[in-house]
Amino acid sequence: MADTLTSLELRTRISAGELTLSLEPVEISPPGPDEVIVRVEAAPINPSDLGLLLGPADMSTLRAGGTADRPTLTASIPEARMPAMRPRLDQSLAVGNEGAGTVIQAGTNVQHLIGRKVGMIGGAMYAQYRKIHAQSCIPLPEGASAADGASMFVNPLTSLAMVETLRSEGHKALVHTAAASNLGQMLNRICIADGVPLVNIVRSDAQAQILREIGAKYIIDSSTPDFREKLTDAIAETGATLAFDAIGGGRLVNTILHAMEAAINRTATEYSRYGSATWKQVYVYGMLDTGIMELDRGYGLAWGVSGFLLTPFLMKAGMETNMRLRARVAAELKTTFASHYSRTISLADVLDPAIAAEYNKKATGEKFLIDPTL
Repeated sequence: MADTLTSLELRTRISAGELTLSLEPVEISPPGPDEVIVRVEAAPINPSDLGLLLGPADMSTLRAGGTADRPTLTASIPEARMPAMRPRLDQSLAVGNEGAGTVIQAGTNVQHLIGRKVGMIGGAMYAQYRKIHAQSCIPLPEGASAADGASMFVNPLTSLAMVETLRSEGHKALVHTAAASNLGQMLNRICIADGVPLVNIVRSDAQAQILREIGAKYIIDSSTPDFREKLTDAIAETGATLAFDAIGGGRLVNTILHAMEAAINRTATEYSRYGSATWKQVYVYGMLDTGIMELDRGYGLAWGVSGFLLTPFLMKAGMETNMRLRARVAAELKTTFASHYSRTISLADVLDPAIAAEYNKKATGEKFLIDPTL
């Protein structure tokens, strides 16, 4: 029988108005019949991870502590943010939605996975080892590294879910914000391959250039004076009535809905005081802007704005769709769904105040990868 392993695991805890990150030893018992133990070799820092990792912290108050082997990182939490944190007070929470590594132990039913590199999803990936059900793993294609497979769930499946939603709801084209991100680049590759018109909203010409290089057709820079006019033109040309927004706060969603309504009205033959009858839908899946979302409702009554999360989508989609999407990700892992990282860091580096300030920026083109073996 395999021995129990001790793993260092990154934890986040909120107590007495402070958030503390630490590396904690965790005992990992031998795997059950359908479980594997994976040596984690790569795990990305996604925006969805940062919400739990640093969440409400005042980043200007970051301070290091602990020892060289067991560092800590502490930050104050503004009093106004504490009420929302009440459900997680005094809990030591593991972090990291997805990752990849090598299977070092396996249960009796999954012995064939020993020695295989796999991608994983299921939380607690910022750790040296992870025990997990084999169904939560995907064996990587021959020649793929752990870094190749580290981001094979959240961004790839979210981008595929956007196109699945377009089809199931009967839309012709879609709009995407923060479109030069890793996810945005994947979505462009999918839409180009599948013949789906995609209107990309970026914030600079440098971001636009990233998309031009991969063949994107409709790229609209929100920093230009004619942004709204060009957005309306692109929506009119594509017929987009669906948008996925990563920003959240501010007036961008409002602008998209106005552009959709204006585009529809270009071919309207009758006036209605209630606006067009064509449904316009925006799903908000991120909050790069944590401020208030402003909607003036000047685009009729046939519209909706709601949140979008990957896990509920996959649960609703069913096993057959899940397996189909996973198979596509595995087959196109180094092409359509390739991720690019600006820096690889260790678990201890995550707790370095200067490095934390960098990965928390969520800047386009700057994606950090954690390698717990370092």
